[in-house]
Order: sequence, then structure tokens, then C-alpha cells
Amino acid sequence: MLDDGGELPTQRFRLDIAYDGTDFAGWAKQPGLRTVEGVLEAALRLVLSKSVPPMPRFVVAGRTDAGVHATGQVVHLDLTEPQLAKITRLQGRHAEAGDPSGLVESPSTLLARRLNGVLGMDRDVVIHHAEPAAHGFDARFSAVWRHYRYRLADAGVRKDPLLRRTTSWTTSGLDVELLDRAASSLVGLHDFQAYCKPRPRATTIRTLQAFSWERDDAGVLVARLTADAFCHSMVRALVGACVAVGEGRMSLDEVVRLRDGGKRQIDFRVMPARGLTLVEIGYPEIDLLHARATETRQRRHHGHVAAAAD
Repeated sequence: MLDDGGELPTQRFRLDIAYDGTDFAGWAKQPGLRTVEGVLEAALRLVLSKSVPPMPRFVVAGRTDAGVHATGQVVHLDLTEPQLAKITRLQGRHAEAGDPSGLVESPSTLLARRLNGVLGMDRDVVIHHAEPAAHGFDARFSAVWRHYRYRLADAGVRKDPLLRRTTSWTTSGLDVELLDRAASSLVGLHDFQAYCKPRPRATTIRTLQAFSWERDDAGVLVARLTADAFCHSMVRALVGACVAVGEGRMSLDEVVRLRDGGKRQIDFRVMPARGLTLVEIGYPEIDLLHARATETRQRRHHGHVAAAAD
């Protein structure tokens, strides 16, 4: 595999990461703002130090918005041979210093350990796992689904301040069965423009594969949503529409009419980001990774697919 400049051969690595989104302005790097991508790039720059450029780029499966968390985010990056050699030399130095743990670690394991070391013990982003990527793997374009969870503590539920960063609170009392009926009415292939913040030349057509509500053991309402991809603010808008139904401000019929109408003609609350977590990214079998990535890129270049984000 070649890097974007076509100059040096590279090896691709898959990284599985998690982060508390509270203090991040989203995934994507932005001038003057603290973002997950920016923090990871800064850590990688320190790990590679004076290695041969170009600087690797993190490619993410789902570009989460400000305040949104992740427990199952996936990224890939391509490292050149000199950059891999840098990581290996770091291992050798630790071995010389009497640290035998570096003798059996693979470059991918070392990469994750070095990044976590730079990020620090009290970090809000963690590399859980790193491995050489399978042939044809692309964290973004090979994905076939994204799964999100939204947590909401309503009236009558004991509010846990230790979970306030990952749970939204409301004073309303909500019927979980009514919320679930509203959710199920939205499942399928539709144009979700009324439930998104449209971006230029980006489609709002999505396949919402699953959407359901339940209460956990503590009584907290938990929404679970799975789709091929989500457009900007889509998850929090869909959750907000269900809450509006539960509060009696929208009917079940209005939820569907709003979707099919294509414009947000009924006002409802887009739920706060803190209750939302990206839980898992789904990929096809190894022998289908390349074909899936190629198909998705072609659709995107023709204006049919936008970045998966919320």
C-alpha cells in the first residue's frame, strides 16, 4: 500500500479506541479547539519524533460531534517502514534498559502502548487494541453499520451524579412502550432530511436498521440505534422525536409524516450530546472488505453517501 503521495510503501493498522467526549469539540481536528483527532495526532507525533515524513493520518469510522462519547470507535492509519523502525528501536531501547516486556511485543502492540503512554494515565481517550489491518480494510468505507446508544434518566428515576457525563436527565415521565413504538415506526430505508442537519452535496438517505427503547436495571431509558451510516445530528434528533411523542407533544403519525415530508415542520428537541455513545462499528467478512470500501467510495464520489457522524 502507498501513502497519499505515492512515495513510500506503508503498512496499515487498525486501532480500536474509546473516549469521553465531554471535553472534546468532536472528532475532527479544528483550529484552536481540542478534538479527539487532534489529541491522537499530537501523541503520534511525539511517538514518531523525528521519523521520516509524511505524518500519518487517522481515518475514522464515525466522526462524532462535540460531547459525544465512544466505546467502540475504529480508526486506521498507514505507517511507513522508517516509522515502524522507529517504534521497533524504541522497543530495543527498553530491552537494553532491562525491560523484558518489549522483547515479545509486536509493532502494533507497541504502537498502542506508546500512544497510551504519551496520552497519560488520566486520559479521556484510550487505545484499547491495535493490529495490522486485513487486506482492503478501510475504517470508514469498509463499515457496514454503526451502532449508537442513548441514555436518558426521566422522572422517578434516581439520578446518579457519577453517570452525569454519559446520561441526559429530564423532568418528564416517559412511557417506554410509547417511545419504542415511535422508534420502530422510523426503521427502514428513508430520506431522513427532517431529522438531520444537511451538509452541501451530502445525501440524507439512510437505512435505519434497528431502533428500540428499554429500561436498564436502574430504570434509565436506553435507546439503541443501528444504521449503515448516520448524518449530522441524526441520532439525537431521532431520540428527541421519540421523547416528544412520550411527552405528548407529537403523535406517532406526526413522527412518520415529518420523516416523509422532508423538512422539519414540527419543533422538537434535539437531545444533548452527553447521553450519546458510539458503541460498535460493524464490518463484513475479511474477503469482502475491499469490495465494500470500493463500493462505498464510488457511491460517495457520486454524491450518494456522506460521512457517518452525529
